[in-house]
Amino acid sequence: MKDNRSGDSGCAVCVDEKNKSENVKVFDKKKLSIIGISILLYISGFVFRDKLQSTPLSFGEYVVFITAYILSGWRVLLKTGKNILKGKIFDENFLMTAATVGALFIKELPEAAGVMIFYQIGDLLQEASVKRSRRSVRALLDVAPRTAHRKTKNGLKDIQPENVRVGDTLVVRPGEKIPLDGVVIKGSTQVDTSPITGEPVPKNAKKGDTVTAGTINSTGAITIRVTRLFKDSSISKIMYLVEKSANKKARTEKFITRFARYYTPFVVFSAMAVAVLPPLFLNDAAFSDWIYRALVLLVISCPCALMVSIPLGYFGGIGKASRSGILIKGANFLDVLTSVKTVIFDKTGTLTKGIFKVTEIRPENDFTEEDLLRFAAQAEANSNHPIASSILAAYGKEVDLSVIKDYRESGGFGIEAHIKNRAVFVGNDRFLRMKNIHLDQNGPDGTVAHVAVDGLYAGYIIIADELRSTALSAVKELRKDGVKHIGMLTGDNIRSAETVSEQLGLDCTYANLLPESKVTTLENIISEQDKKEKTVFVGDGINDAPVIARADVGIAMGNIGSDAAVESADIVLMTDSPLKVSQAIRLAKKTRMIVWQNILAALLIKSVFIALGIAGSATMWQAVFADVGVALLAVFNSMRILR
Repeated sequence: MKDNRSGDSGCAVCVDEKNKSENVKVFDKKKLSIIGISILLYISGFVFRDKLQSTPLSFGEYVVFITAYILSGWRVLLKTGKNILKGKIFDENFLMTAATVGALFIKELPEAAGVMIFYQIGDLLQEASVKRSRRSVRALLDVAPRTAHRKTKNGLKDIQPENVRVGDTLVVRPGEKIPLDGVVIKGSTQVDTSPITGEPVPKNAKKGDTVTAGTINSTGAITIRVTRLFKDSSISKIMYLVEKSANKKARTEKFITRFARYYTPFVVFSAMAVAVLPPLFLNDAAFSDWIYRALVLLVISCPCALMVSIPLGYFGGIGKASRSGILIKGANFLDVLTSVKTVIFDKTGTLTKGIFKVTEIRPENDFTEEDLLRFAAQAEANSNHPIASSILAAYGKEVDLSVIKDYRESGGFGIEAHIKNRAVFVGNDRFLRMKNIHLDQNGPDGTVAHVAVDGLYAGYIIIADELRSTALSAVKELRKDGVKHIGMLTGDNIRSAETVSEQLGLDCTYANLLPESKVTTLENIISEQDKKEKTVFVGDGINDAPVIARADVGIAMGNIGSDAAVESADIVLMTDSPLKVSQAIRLAKKTRMIVWQNILAALLIKSVFIALGIAGSATMWQAVFADVGVALLAVFNSMRILR
């Protein structure tokens, strides 16, 4: 009998209001205007170039092209100056500044201005692509309702969800979003949960059922009693997690950041060598020609394609996951999921529905079925464990709490209490043996609550729990994903655990485990794995919080309303389907593939153009086209994850 009973732990989770309300325009009008003026000046400089060059010392040409250059490139020049003062010299701004200033010194005015203008156009397009991608991700989370209809003495009053208090009564009309987490107290409807769970199948909600903020009331008007403040609601937690998840960098992102620190200075010194060494050692090698080639090398080597597209790729993966009802708390967990070879499930509430029903009552020693059920229900009346709920549901009568004295609960074992001065014990077989109560050594299969009264064994109650409909499919899909070992940890007895294990074809099963022994068992499993192979534990996120926290990747099934799930898990599944574990692994692998496509494509294309630049076959125009083009290509490739 699994008996891991625990209370909720507090969690203050707030929504970043600035991020929540952000509605950034794709194109910056000010930047567009500056680029437009720069282009007009640049075209004018070309059209009237002969006349401008006829001015003393070509003064007119310098004025027109340098004005266009400064207008389009002042942000780059300013950033370069600030970074130099801070000691951060080598970045893409420095590369562009060095290349274009060098072009000015060798009197390539049109190219210096043109390259800066073209670079700014590319930067604007790249920025727009990134904003559009981030906005599309944020749109997936823009499910927070704007208004709540609060019931008052004078009728309905529309207020913001943030101002609603726990216990307030709200009316939700058909087609409206449910503004806060609550319980239905009047009416019935179908609820579209897809904005939260990603599942298209509607859920029926009637009096007594809980509903979640951000879901949509599809059919009938309902009245709900609010159970959580907006800042503590499911939707607030979801938005908070997804917004903050980008702060946890993946290993690939960290590698690229370190790579850029060494790559950029290497490029600068290589360009200096290209500019100086060939003219010193080669006959007929002109300094002006090799300096130009060095400037081309600087432009081509700009690492912005890698620096922008890689974090955007991971952000897209997290956004896609959230749309599918999978909350991933950081890009680093996407990376770890690609190396998962072992997945361990909790049983109750994860592989099974966790909805227990009393299927058989077996009294002994002259106790009747009614006696057995009454004593069990009275002892369990103060417990919120699923087994207690099933016994109380089978009893079907109101329990007089005044007759219950000296109530004590032993996590993982059972309950003892005095009922009208009679000592009653309800728990698993180990619990009764600890109390020196004799019972049959060969007990029945399944989840069993044994009952003893005044030291005499009174019989047992069999409680059934069904497998989830997607449990078998989940195991099969995980094997297709390359997971080698799939197992189960449970506090249930060995017979019940083996029954589930055989039905699903699991590789290993560990039963009769207390919460703390689950952690030890998982640590033993991890120690037997190769260090490169990662282990996932999937549990209900409340009683399994310690073992979820210990796994390489801890996944909480459903229960987004549970603070323990949000705090302990690395990934939270918004539905009760274990099939989502396979979906998360596949999404992680797809994200990783796209990120590495970006890295390899950028390095390959840049290598080709660097070779052409050194050979003198690439102009500065082609260089900036290669740089900006590669960046945009990487950005668009990253956005494929969202589709």
